[in-house]
Amino acid sequence: MANEQNSLILSTSPHIKSDESVRKIMLSVNITLVPAAAFSVYQFGLYTLLLYAVSIATCLVSEYVVVRLRKRTFTLNDGSALVTGILLVMVLPPRFPAYGVVLGAFVSIVIGKQIFGGLGNNIFNPALIGRAFLAATYPVHISQWILPRMSAAAVSGATPLAGMKFDGIVTPFSDLFFGTVSGSIGETSAILLILGSLYLLMKKYIKWRIPASIFVTVIVLGEIFHLINPAKFPGPVFHLFAGGLMIGALYMAADMVTSPITKKGCVIYGCAIGLLVIIIRLFGGLAEGVMYAILFMNAFVPLINRATKPRIFGTGVNHEY
Repeated sequence: MANEQNSLILSTSPHIKSDESVRKIMLSVNITLVPAAAFSVYQFGLYTLLLYAVSIATCLVSEYVVVRLRKRTFTLNDGSALVTGILLVMVLPPRFPAYGVVLGAFVSIVIGKQIFGGLGNNIFNPALIGRAFLAATYPVHISQWILPRMSAAAVSGATPLAGMKFDGIVTPFSDLFFGTVSGSIGETSAILLILGSLYLLMKKYIKWRIPASIFVTVIVLGEIFHLINPAKFPGPVFHLFAGGLMIGALYMAADMVTSPITKKGCVIYGCAIGLLVIIIRLFGGLAEGVMYAILFMNAFVPLINRATKPRIFGTGVNHEY
């Protein structure tokens, strides 16, 4: 009896144990991105593979140096820098200069992540911070596109979103779904991004309410405006599979660090992103709005968490806690 009592361990909550870890989750994200990344190399050539290598290497080196300078615990093996490196390339044009990728990857890690205290403390999605910086630094390079290998078109042209917004051309659904159109490196094939994210959804690494609310909002608003003026505004299916909505909703907006923690908050957050995407695409000066919509709503996540946090058991509705 005495031995049993001595073996008891008293500790504070939480008492729920799990075999999940940051490294395991990040490894899963990296693996699910492999099909879309491999397809992008096939579509746009070996230069794309070079961009992946440059981005990943820069992210790893930047994180290593900053962590060492801050004299913090070594975190390079958690896999988060690798995710940032892959996602950054996926939202860039296929012929973006390698030196620009180096700069963008550095900004993603140092400004988008480590300046806030590292993984778990960053407010904004690091890859999108890097992409936004490159959009402002290299406005010409960020808007230069080429046709992929699997394309029926004869010459290079604008992305489907630019073609719709400025020329009234609506790309067929099949081309958007299978990724046979111009666009950023990793956003062109919706089917591979969906298949990759299914595992993350099953493992609950992605909060399903976020992409679901984004998609529902885009479908509803897209259909409303299409019914109002079908000649000017495309239907909801086009909005779903064109541009970066898939990779943004499934891999960036649903990032567990920069998204709300409550169920109600996830719905509010997702609906707001979907609303902003439609507003920017249809009425803004840019053809695409996913990146800015996500970054804008990242800034509101602390407020959303505070407004939607559940009431502590045993307190009144008007009590502070």
